[in-house]
Amino acid sequence: MVQTASFGQVRFARGRGGRVPRGLLLLAVPVTALLLLPVGYLLVRAAEADAGSWDLILRGRTVELALRSVALVTAVTGAAALIGVPLAWLTTRTDLPGKRVWAVLLSLPLVIPSYVGAFALLAAFGPRGLLQGSLERVFGVHRIPDISGFPGAFVSLTLFTYPYVFLLVAAALRGLDPSLEEASRSLGHSRWRTFRSVTLPLLRPSIAAGSLLVALYTLHDFGAVSLMRFNVFTQAIYLQYRGAFDRTPAAILSLMLIAIAGVILALERRARGKARYHRSGAGSARPAAAASLGRWKWVALSVCALVAAVAFVAPIAVIVFWLLRGIRAGGEAVLPWGAAGGSMVVAAGGAALALLAALPIALLSVRYRGRVGAATEALSYSGYALPGIVVALAFVFFAANFTPSLYQSLPLVVIAYAVLFLPQMSEPLRGSLLQVGPGIEEAGRALGRSRTKVFRVLTAPLIARGATAGAALVFLTSMKELPATLLLRPTGFETLATRVWTGASVGLFAKAAGPALMLIVICCVPLYILARRAEVDRVDVRAE
Repeated sequence: MVQTASFGQVRFARGRGGRVPRGLLLLAVPVTALLLLPVGYLLVRAAEADAGSWDLILRGRTVELALRSVALVTAVTGAAALIGVPLAWLTTRTDLPGKRVWAVLLSLPLVIPSYVGAFALLAAFGPRGLLQGSLERVFGVHRIPDISGFPGAFVSLTLFTYPYVFLLVAAALRGLDPSLEEASRSLGHSRWRTFRSVTLPLLRPSIAAGSLLVALYTLHDFGAVSLMRFNVFTQAIYLQYRGAFDRTPAAILSLMLIAIAGVILALERRARGKARYHRSGAGSARPAAAASLGRWKWVALSVCALVAAVAFVAPIAVIVFWLLRGIRAGGEAVLPWGAAGGSMVVAAGGAALALLAALPIALLSVRYRGRVGAATEALSYSGYALPGIVVALAFVFFAANFTPSLYQSLPLVVIAYAVLFLPQMSEPLRGSLLQVGPGIEEAGRALGRSRTKVFRVLTAPLIARGATAGAALVFLTSMKELPATLLLRPTGFETLATRVWTGASVGLFAKAAGPALMLIVICCVPLYILARRAEVDRVDVRAE
């Protein structure tokens, strides 16, 4: 029985619970097994810890790293929400000139890998960057403030992760029924009060989901914090794995990272709340009337232009500068088409596998709320919270000991991508399922149709946009993945990410510029799909 509390045309429903269908459980078992591999690997390693390993871990330095990580995650997540929510409202609910173009431009920073973006910011605004060089020639300024450390890590991660919040909130705004907001306005409430008391609570699940993706991305990021020289957990884990023969301390640090991710997930679930909503009135969905910005129109345009310029145009300009500089120095514009093809093959495979794995998780967490669904949903974030090198080493350990045929093979790379980025698929699916009224599925079952046929005929078409958005998101994130690819790829297999890192890691920025530019251009395609089609499905269901 679904417990509901109606307000206008929006129904807030609690999960129906009940017995989980056997077929759904059978689908969830192999997914759970894959997700348990990295955690199991870490537990095995941690069990081998001796007194020396624990002494290393329990030093004050570890507490400092934890506080630094939490501080960075908190700051980046808060800033991403403060940027993403207003920009989503401007591009969906106002008369902002060219808002469709801005919706795409403001999403584009998501295609830039964190390590490329951090390098571009340092090259442009660092002490010896392009800005300092220009100021020295014109005004004689020999040094500008160093942006590395916490400020640089905070700015770079915020600029390249806020689109997670922006895209999910924009999708939710497009799917909301405007009748509640219109009712509030008809009662004499101001537009701001209506947004604060009516719209914002309805956006809470999307804001929480986007903020969760930002928080976990920040928690497991290695590239940006390394280039900005800001020591956090991921950097310590990476150095322990790469520089020490004993990997036990790194395994313990990784488990601590999972514990922090668990706290973040619990906070997100609390912020999201138990409410879920879907339209319960009859009739077709209609778009909301655009709010007039009036004299604030130019301020809004300036804000959008500033964010797009700093987060996308500046990094692209720096990359093009290095590409042209390499050509002028007598080099050639190296465009690795083979690496581009390899990147797209494994990224597409990762997106397809993530879709298959995320479906049972999303159905369990939305339709059958209980311990099984909650545990599976929480476990799905474990891979996303860990650095790619940790997940990759877990699969190396498993393949080398149990399935040698998978060792250094493309299927293993695809599986690792699916585990690493599973939440990016499951969250859009959950958002779509939350807005599909359970009455639709119950009606299909009442007509004697099987659960499989009801899902295929009724539910699947209604969540197709969420699946498309998730697949696009996993594809473009897989295109950028570096540590797992470096460890798991077959000998001689290259992706654009590995080509970029090969050049940038030894200071050959002109050599890295071509692959970086190709990577960004290819990633713009799924990002365009994400920006244009990531809309919450609109379902009209009559009140029972």
